[in-house]
Amino acid sequence: MELLHSVTDGVATVAIHHPAKRNAMTVGMWRALPPLLDDLAADPAVRALVLTGEGDTFCAGADISTLRESPDEAQALAGLAEEALAAFPKPSLAAVRGYCVGGGSQLAAACDLRFAEEGALFGVTPAKLGIVYPASSTRRLVSLVGPGTAKYLLFSGELIDAERALRTGLVDEVLPVGELGKRVGEFTRVLVSRSQLTQAAAKEFANGRTDRDAHWAEQARGSGDTAEGVAAFLERRAPRFTWSV
Repeated sequence: MELLHSVTDGVATVAIHHPAKRNAMTVGMWRALPPLLDDLAADPAVRALVLTGEGDTFCAGADISTLRESPDEAQALAGLAEEALAAFPKPSLAAVRGYCVGGGSQLAAACDLRFAEEGALFGVTPAKLGIVYPASSTRRLVSLVGPGTAKYLLFSGELIDAERALRTGLVDEVLPVGELGKRVGEFTRVLVSRSQLTQAAAKEFANGRTDRDAHWAEQARGSGDTAEGVAAFLERRAPRFTWSV
């Protein structure tokens, strides 16, 4: 049971690995995620992040045995891990196969984007365990799917399929079986080729920050990215953006 990670061509991949329990997150795994994300955020070679699960399941939630041992600690660590993922300063994408349930759905929702394979199942299940879902997690879910669907998921704990997740906004793309990895690879290559300046500012603004307009205007003036982007467009070549987080 561990978090595996690698960096290839500007894309960091973090894989949840706990095959005995459908990649359920242990206390140790929750605790390990924020410092791992800090390291990847500080790595100039990393321009995008993919979170996935080893094998055919994304994450079946928290390892329930850890909730019996220390429920308060496990919930607190899960919340910290979710917020660390949401605060990751570069584009993040959850690549989902199989079950994305409970704590797994928290992690997926904390990513900027979610691509799923047909057959994936999503559920927000605290009502099955008598757990109060954190306010920040609830607001994040509502921002993705709206209050009606959020209440449906939270009140019932029922699972929904990838097609319904797509209709409600929980998922951004659904891919045929066997094509998720290829599509994620194609899309992250697009992300890596774009301006990190644009992406970083857009991520802050989309997440609701309203006090950094002047900061980002100053960054844009000093970055050279705009001049490079315009020149590359006019010269019909790929841009070479240099600003980094």
